[in-house]
Amino acid sequence: MLNYKKWIKISSGLSVGVIMLFVAIDFASSEDTIHIDRFISPDTCSGCHSEIFEQWENSMHHLAHKDSVYLRVAQFLRKGLTDEGQIKEAESCVKCHTPVGYVTGFPKKLTDDLSKTAQIATQGIQCDYCHSVESVEKMYNNGLVLKPGQGEDEPGIKYGPFDDSAPDFHEAQFSKLHTESEICGTCHDVNHVVFGTPVETTYTEWKNGPYNSKDPKKKITCQGCHMYQRPSIPATGSTNRPENPGAATDYSDERPHIFTHYFVGANSYVPGKFGGQEKSRMAIERLENAATLSVDISKISQKKLNITVTNVGAGHSIPTGVGDLRQVWLEVTIQDKDNQTNFQAGMLNDKHELSKDAVIFRTVFGDGKGNPVINIAKAKQILSDNRIKAKQSVTETIDLPGVPEKDALVIVRLLYRGMPQKILNLIPGKPFEPLPIIEMAKVQKQI
Repeated sequence: MLNYKKWIKISSGLSVGVIMLFVAIDFASSEDTIHIDRFISPDTCSGCHSEIFEQWENSMHHLAHKDSVYLRVAQFLRKGLTDEGQIKEAESCVKCHTPVGYVTGFPKKLTDDLSKTAQIATQGIQCDYCHSVESVEKMYNNGLVLKPGQGEDEPGIKYGPFDDSAPDFHEAQFSKLHTESEICGTCHDVNHVVFGTPVETTYTEWKNGPYNSKDPKKKITCQGCHMYQRPSIPATGSTNRPENPGAATDYSDERPHIFTHYFVGANSYVPGKFGGQEKSRMAIERLENAATLSVDISKISQKKLNITVTNVGAGHSIPTGVGDLRQVWLEVTIQDKDNQTNFQAGMLNDKHELSKDAVIFRTVFGDGKGNPVINIAKAKQILSDNRIKAKQSVTETIDLPGVPEKDALVIVRLLYRGMPQKILNLIPGKPFEPLPIIEMAKVQKQI
């Protein structure tokens, strides 16, 4: 805000209209940037919420600003861009990856010196950020409206799912929003900031899908899976999702359910790099309970193999997120009765890159002229999207070079990895180790 004495001096010779313009400008600037001292460190929150803090620590929410794959790929895709709209998109990812930094003024774009980010802002999507959310302004590109306190001395209201909380350190208020998918969706739907292209649609996929039932008893929100999961309980649409009895703080009474804060998706690589091996295992458990496979050999005499993938566990498409970068594909092998391989598709080469014959479930973006692009900063259109929607099936036909002999064995695997190795191999500097490949499903059938 303007210094009061200086404001009196400036305004003394101005008209009312000009004064009102100054006020409008001043209020806009104060609302756009929140002083970083108003946010409370996650370490402080751990003093009362130690179990929840341990769940969140080294989660993908915690590591959003430290994920080396994201950082290096994002910076690589930014280089060489000259179009203003493309540059603006490539630099906008900090808004969700380090939201505290963004709303407090640094970093405002990817090309800022991220090493100078204030320590609290390096903690990714954190306690005081989410629990200072008062409302949602727009359902994409992080449209959350915040009402943080004034730091540890005056922490203010923290919003959450209970209407009877009476904490000592801060005030608490029930927030229906914190029990609904919208609080998740505003960051998990991303539109190109200039072209408007929907580049991530996880929330929209859920909203338009069967889990967003009009029957409250059948409706399953984002929290209903991702904040019910804990070790050995993947809590997907294909598994049980039992409540998690426990206490929200180290000293409060037990409740029938406490939302877990592991925030596990499909990434098994990054948490493990930061000591979060438990979350890596949980990501694998989630992937293993997301889809099923079936093989139809009725047209094998016509040199055709039909493979059906069914999304039985995800409340959104498989894969979701940045649909052109996540890789879900079919690996097909046919062996004769002597275990000799006669046919393969969807295999990796010596550079760990997928073969061109691979059936990949993905979104393909275009440059507006029908040409595919691998850089979402250039995405002006969606050329194709064959991902598997929630509770739906997709059948792919594999053309075979010949008719397999009797007693041959067909082996099909549905595989996942977080990023195409082809892109990682393009990035200069220290080579990336191959990202883990997770077997989501497997089926064998004898001819």
